[in-house]
Amino acid sequence: MEISAAQVKELRERTGAGIMDCKRALREAQGDTHKATVLLREWGLAGAAKRAGRATREGVVAHYMHGNKIGVLVEVNCETDFVANTTEFQEFAKEICLQVAAAQPQYIAKEDVPADVAAQERAIYEQQGRQEGKPDHIVSKIAEGRLRRFCEEVCLLEQPYIRDEKAKQKVGDLLKQLMAKCGENIVIKRFVRFEVGKEAHSASSDTP
Repeated sequence: MEISAAQVKELRERTGAGIMDCKRALREAQGDTHKATVLLREWGLAGAAKRAGRATREGVVAHYMHGNKIGVLVEVNCETDFVANTTEFQEFAKEICLQVAAAQPQYIAKEDVPADVAAQERAIYEQQGRQEGKPDHIVSKIAEGRLRRFCEEVCLLEQPYIRDEKAKQKVGDLLKQLMAKCGENIVIKRFVRFEVGKEAHSASSDTP
């Protein structure tokens, strides 16, 4: 069937998808914009990884208050306002607020850990290994393992998801699942955590 330019434009505004993708989706959906939107999101399941690195200029700022003692603000970005307005995206942002409140991460990704901090931690772990009487060729492996556990404690994306009682899912896994479902690049851009009587802690990512 013939697809009009107006239909393609409407679908692009809804989804942010490319012209050719919109045309193909509309053809398969027999001109039904809603079905075409669903198709585009399904196709995104196969291409989410390719979207990493694409500009994320839309999104939401979510917040969470735990009583009157702890407060969290989180900015999560995506590519289009269409995805930013979906229930899945907004619920994800709220879950990240809960994670930050409960798990108190210091950084967003392990790449955000300053080089001097990582070097200091590694030196401490190597010294511990030597004090434990481990041979030199084992000390490095011990330090690497303990540095990995350090990142799992202080880096948001490496932390076990607090709602997963078996601790098999990391926050980063949830992010990848959402990217696959939405078909867009999604970035946890920054957060700030307030707690009464303590200095506020903030972290941000340089990811575009």
